[in-house]
Amino acid sequence: MKKLVPDPPVSLPSARRNPEHDLTNKAILHSLANGSGEVVLLQSLGSTAGNAVGRDSLFAVREGISAEEALVHVSILLKAAEEVSDEITERASGIERGLIWSMIHSVEMARAVVDALLDGSAGRGGDGPSVRR
Repeated sequence: MKKLVPDPPVSLPSARRNPEHDLTNKAILHSLANGSGEVVLLQSLGSTAGNAVGRDSLFAVREGISAEEALVHVSILLKAAEEVSDEITERASGIERGLIWSMIHSVEMARAVVDALLDGSAGRGGDGPSVRR
């Protein structure tokens, strides 16, 4: 008998998860559930820690970059990913085209969230990013 429904994906071991991210997510969900929208999450974030871009990489994230500046760079990187993916989609066919489109959609949503955070921060009297989009 052939199985019609595949087995569910195996979840990642909890050892790979970052407990600090879990705590941050819980705090954000708690503040949203309690309606404390006045909490300025962007300003509550610390600056970046130094971190290599990849294993055995020559490149790294610099230490001490503000959360707002880091998010501006993330927005720019996500915009570039959208543009590259758009170009690739034109040359793809079949299932690859659908997969790439799905990736573009995810990148667009991620950039929308980052930009909304930056716009919300600028609307609260912050200087806001100087160059974006």
